[in-house]
Amino acid sequence: METELRTVTANGINQAVRVAGPPDGIPVLLIHGNCSSSLFWEPLVRRLPPTLRVVAPDLRGYGDSETAPVNATRGLRDFADDVAALLDDPTLFGTGSTRPVVVGHSLGGGVAMRLLVDHPDRVGALLLAAPVSPYGFGGTRDLDGTPTTPDFAGTGAGTANGDFVARLAAGDRGADAQASPRAVLRAAYVADPASLSTDEELLLDSVLSTATGDDNYPGTAVPSENWPGTAPGERGVLNALAPTWFRLADELVAVAEKPPITWVRGDADVIVSDTSLFDLAYLGSLGVVPGWPGEETCPPQPMVGQTRAVLERYAAAGGAYHEVVLPECGHSPHLERPAEFVAELLALTTVPAV
Repeated sequence: METELRTVTANGINQAVRVAGPPDGIPVLLIHGNCSSSLFWEPLVRRLPPTLRVVAPDLRGYGDSETAPVNATRGLRDFADDVAALLDDPTLFGTGSTRPVVVGHSLGGGVAMRLLVDHPDRVGALLLAAPVSPYGFGGTRDLDGTPTTPDFAGTGAGTANGDFVARLAAGDRGADAQASPRAVLRAAYVADPASLSTDEELLLDSVLSTATGDDNYPGTAVPSENWPGTAPGERGVLNALAPTWFRLADELVAVAEKPPITWVRGDADVIVSDTSLFDLAYLGSLGVVPGWPGEETCPPQPMVGQTRAVLERYAAAGGAYHEVVLPECGHSPHLERPAEFVAELLALTTVPAV
């Protein structure tokens, strides 16, 4: 299928939305991750059957959507509220009563979980692709999401690579520097750069569409007395992902209506992993970040284990989940293992709404 780009005013901001398929098709809502946009779904949408109605918005501050500020103290709710407002637009989803299959990648997985918690009557099924932990990113020590420090030091905007942020803001398309957006796309977004194939420029465009600054990516940071000396501020994307503000495990388990959840991840993911190269505690254990206080004080976050533990609680409370682990796959299963990913998505479109 081919997408059409539209601009929709919803939740008080102008949102760019890619749509494909007939208005009366089976609805699928695609929510992209951090440092990307709806363009990141284009290779997947080409593989989907024309029986689906695909809606893929650019989150605020990404792609062609308005660069509205992100209030980190609301967790990912700013994004979820924007997406929820689109569900009421009949030009996007038609006038049918079928609830969409909501697909969330990385940060978008957190947005999808927030959407389910806040609007359980609007979600038909959930497909989480390499999602952020229900306890946020970094700063927690065990499967229950126990904080490593009271201020969640080592998480939020202060953990961003300054060189990467500067190159992102400058629109750097080079590949020589390790922190260039292209190099990060090749090394972190996928396990095998060859999987980007002829879509590399398109996907790089998507990464470079990220709005930078205190209100967007990465956000603001505050000093901390705890290692490594930085804690989350109250503005911007990385703070919205920090466990200070994004912790919805108990809410997800307690949601009244529990649609089926499929969790797809790669076993070679270096971003969302129990050994994440973006978790300062793990980097400290490797000696990359100096001064690490040790395993007992500041262990790496068990991201995968946390997600599994929460989804097992979700199932025990009356829901159902299915975990799919793709070998030699990195952070973007829909790009690296498209056939398997499409199969899991289509399986959810046949599940009756709860």
